[in-house]
Amino acid sequence: MKPSEHEARRTAIHLLRGGQTPADTAVALGRCQAWVYKWWARFRELEWQGLEDQSRAPKHCPNKLPQRVRTAIRQARSELEAEAAEPDKLSYIGAHAVRARLRKKRIVPLPSISSIERELRAAGLTKPRQVQKRAEVKYPHLQPVRPHQLVQVDIVPHYLPGKGGCVSCFNAIDVVSHYPTGRQLLSKRSLDAVVFLTHVWQELGIPEYTQLDNEGCFSGGFTHPAVLGKVLRLGLSVGTELIYSPFYHPQSNGTVERFHQEYSHHVWDKHQLPDLETVQQHSPSFFDTYRQSQHHSALDGQSPLERHRAQPIHRLPDDFECPKRLPLTVGKAHFIRLVNEEGQISVLNLAWDVPRAKPNQGVWATLEITLRGARLHVYDAAPDVPKRTRLASHPFPLKEPVHPLQPRFQRARRRSWTPLLQSVRRILVCALSAKPAYGFSTMW
Repeated sequence: MKPSEHEARRTAIHLLRGGQTPADTAVALGRCQAWVYKWWARFRELEWQGLEDQSRAPKHCPNKLPQRVRTAIRQARSELEAEAAEPDKLSYIGAHAVRARLRKKRIVPLPSISSIERELRAAGLTKPRQVQKRAEVKYPHLQPVRPHQLVQVDIVPHYLPGKGGCVSCFNAIDVVSHYPTGRQLLSKRSLDAVVFLTHVWQELGIPEYTQLDNEGCFSGGFTHPAVLGKVLRLGLSVGTELIYSPFYHPQSNGTVERFHQEYSHHVWDKHQLPDLETVQQHSPSFFDTYRQSQHHSALDGQSPLERHRAQPIHRLPDDFECPKRLPLTVGKAHFIRLVNEEGQISVLNLAWDVPRAKPNQGVWATLEITLRGARLHVYDAAPDVPKRTRLASHPFPLKEPVHPLQPRFQRARRRSWTPLLQSVRRILVCALSAKPAYGFSTMW
């Protein structure tokens, strides 16, 4: 049996000390002479401890953080944890907050996010997030295939150093063309949302659908039942159908969520932004560069600008001014919701029964407003699915008259051959299945 490596080293030392030559020792153990000389030198330097395995880690690591930087990371984390307990301080203690604190202290070299996270784990300063495992809900969603069909809108917050406050970064992006736009404000009121959406529809055009989350500035708040807020009324008045994503499900707004990461990395991570003016100075150049970039694999070498402008754009007029009191207009608004254990969904601060749905099922609710009134229809799928089932329908309370959509906001309807093809198919099926009263020949 071949001796272990450590035993072979000890045997080599015994043979050498017994008077054998290195060549004879190498032959006896089936090793080369260089191996014998190596361990003989180790033994002469460190005696028997020299025969133990030694670390193969490099003795010089050029990318290793200096001890003073590692100490600064731990100290910054400790300071942030202490401040988080104070009532008037922010409660952010993650790697990004630590890096911001190190930048403020002028620590050089400034470590990366991954290096900070690695050091915090090594110091035992991390707090594993408790994730509740639950079954993934399959929510209905649109499957856009062309530009100007679906635009997603969302807000990502960023914090200025010191007492600069929070900057609400409004971003919007066309899901198919990836053409983006954005604005940066110090607040996120419904008036701010109206101003931003007006900008979106003037620059990107008025899409068929505009998808939002359930922020109070978009939804109209969470206090009044059957609330029809400014943003919903504005969407109806310009002829786009708003879609409100499911609660606590950012994946439904995935395209703009991923764009938030690009924006944050190229603007907030690469620049020192002490105030709102500096943020507004650096942001436009990123949007311009992104629109002209050809890095999107889904665009086949085109830039977002080229793909977006390849089709006619139905823009909101530049002279559009949102009235202080927006009337109700004929149109639709949609809500992607989850059926709870009681068989209900929450839409506009009201609970609606969906008896034909299963608990924890994702459904698509459409508020349809006509000149005769309004109804809430609940379906099992999105409007672009060829076949879907209506699960419930309820009258929606309105306390004011409904006005028709102004002609300047009416878009040309896309011609669809689907109804004609379905009619032809039904005629052919009936003709082929019918039994003729008299025999006939198909030969001509």
